[in-house]
Amino acid sequence: MLLTNITQISIFKPMKDVCTCSLSEKRWALRPCEDAQVLTFMQKLGISEILARLLIMRHQTLESSSLFLEPSLRHHLPDPLCLKDMGKAVERLQRAIERNEKILVWGDYDVDGATSSALLHRFFKALNFPVTLYIPDRIKEGYGPNIKGIQKFINEGYTVMVTVDCGTTSFEALEAAKGMDVIVLDHHVPEAKLPRAYALINPNRLDETPATTQALGHLAAVGIAFLCAVALNRALREAEFYATHQEPDLLSLLDLVALGTVCDVMPLTGLNRTFVSQGLKVMGMRKNLGLKTLADTAGLSEAPTPYHLGFVLGPRINAGGRVGESNLGARLLSTEAPEEALEISKKLDMHNQDRRLLEGEALEQALVQVDPKTPFIVVDREGWHEGVIGIVAGRLKEKYHKPTTVITWNKDGIGKASARSIPGFDFGQFIHKAHHLGYLLGGGGHAMAAGFSLTKEQLLKFKECLLNELERVAKDVDLSPLVLCDGYLELASLSPSLLEEIEKLAPFGMGNPHPKFIFSNIMVDSYALIQDQHLKCRFSQGDGITIEGIGFRLKGTPLGDKLMEAKGYPFDLLASPKLDTWGGRTKISLQIEDMALPS
Repeated sequence: MLLTNITQISIFKPMKDVCTCSLSEKRWALRPCEDAQVLTFMQKLGISEILARLLIMRHQTLESSSLFLEPSLRHHLPDPLCLKDMGKAVERLQRAIERNEKILVWGDYDVDGATSSALLHRFFKALNFPVTLYIPDRIKEGYGPNIKGIQKFINEGYTVMVTVDCGTTSFEALEAAKGMDVIVLDHHVPEAKLPRAYALINPNRLDETPATTQALGHLAAVGIAFLCAVALNRALREAEFYATHQEPDLLSLLDLVALGTVCDVMPLTGLNRTFVSQGLKVMGMRKNLGLKTLADTAGLSEAPTPYHLGFVLGPRINAGGRVGESNLGARLLSTEAPEEALEISKKLDMHNQDRRLLEGEALEQALVQVDPKTPFIVVDREGWHEGVIGIVAGRLKEKYHKPTTVITWNKDGIGKASARSIPGFDFGQFIHKAHHLGYLLGGGGHAMAAGFSLTKEQLLKFKECLLNELERVAKDVDLSPLVLCDGYLELASLSPSLLEEIEKLAPFGMGNPHPKFIFSNIMVDSYALIQDQHLKCRFSQGDGITIEGIGFRLKGTPLGDKLMEAKGYPFDLLASPKLDTWGGRTKISLQIEDMALPS
């Protein structure tokens, strides 16, 4: 459909909301922006017009804009003791150090778990107080603490266990941890009842103050672990511990915080934005041997960005937990031995290749099951690898923009499931509801991602419950896909200086997406498939103005098919302009988001 009721305007003119049904069946809406406000921002802040407009479109005020453009820990870091139980946790850890007790760090096998575990390992090692890391085997032990593992460590004399990125719903395991004080550092959505623990730090606790949950509820577990390190460091300083010990450099740990935050797809707003902004600078110094070696193995030499964290480094670290050895990621991020770092990096790179093959096979099989007419997607099969069902769920959710569940069954009829959601539908809360109704064996997660287990007998009731919940939510929330656009641009207006202004809004990611613009009357001059899945196009607009664009995983999609058919026909393109650096050369390109055809 043609964009309706709008005239061609530039980004430098007033904009009104507009909707369209695109090739991806999404609505486009222009972010609102008032000219008078733009002028005030330009004068008061001394910034360009486009930067002023983009800040206003992101709901920034005159007061918040400076901190948004130059995020600093000094302004954003809260007092960690504002979190419930943080004081108790710090007191217990300090006592363990003073008494030379054995401390265990039990982490999750994903990137957030690996970075959280490695952060605490590095912090305690800097105190000359080594701790033991333990990452459970994904297939044999599953997620979170388990009774057998806990009993083993109790028998070995461990008196304190810190769980990171897990523990909030580990009722049976923590109940069995008698003789060991358990400190939970987590961010997953809890139930009304909490498990037995010496201290449970989770900004999403239902009894946490609303102000704390609002400010810190979006943190990854690695962010919570960093706040714990900050609080413990302060307590040790006040106790004059550093009169005889060297104080750790906490800022050097921010590369791990950035990596875990981006890979757990946390919103890059508030404190998270500061963590990632500062963490990318630390990562650029390449002081973490494991990260440096992994980057070299992956061929990453340029300054790191959230893209590199989420799509280059993160998948490799995740690969160990998905299809290899679960502890490889945490070991890599903790090691100081060059030989070990190189060996693990090569293993992770190999496991990542294996993961791609397993993922591709499962995705192909899952696509056959999809009914595009249903309001949700549930696909299942016996034998899919547990380590890739989350990725497959994400791919299906991206393709169909519907809450998606992928289930793999074992021979006993027990299913392990991974779910991905869309804005407006909280899958983590739904999992708790379905569990309480008896439709699941257990599970948990976030609003946008969750995991659970169920029997084949429960599957039908689960689907019925999911349908009812979606219908209930849809009465109050518009779940149809919406893309917020930042205005109109001409290809001729793209310049390095314009894109440098846009880059001042970085780091980009969840919660702070890269600006998207509408380019009208665009034509495809040529196209090519890259790696048999990505689509590279050369676009033109007017006389002699051409530019390259790339659309990731567009092969076989309505958008990709139409782009390949559109040669010689004008259309409206939605894309993000970017500066690409390769081999020391910089060029402007477009990342393809969507298109709308003239009627």
